[in-house]
Amino acid sequence: MQKLKINDEVIVLAGKDKNKKGKLTNINLKKKTVIVDGLNRVKKAVKPTQEDPNGGFADVEKPMHVSNVAVVSPKTGKATRVRIEDKDGKKVRVAVSCGSTLS
Repeated sequence: MQKLKINDEVIVLAGKDKNKKGKLTNINLKKKTVIVDGLNRVKKAVKPTQEDPNGGFADVEKPMHVSNVAVVSPKTGKATRVRIEDKDGKKVRVAVSCGSTLS
């Protein structure tokens, strides 16, 4: 079971978007990277194509390493680690700081 899932609310721990919150939109387990909605945006040069004859610059969300994000605790609203517990024969994710279960 993964500790991070898509649509989790996370907080960025390091980098230019430190202390900003957002939702996970993509997780790459092989590269250990995540994409957070609206964060880590960069300008990318786009060549002219038939669909976009002008080209120009586009804002793109770049991936960041998994270690730079942490799940936001539902009770406190701060960063927390996640542990996996066995409740009623099912594995559930639990926030370490407050003990509440994550969806």
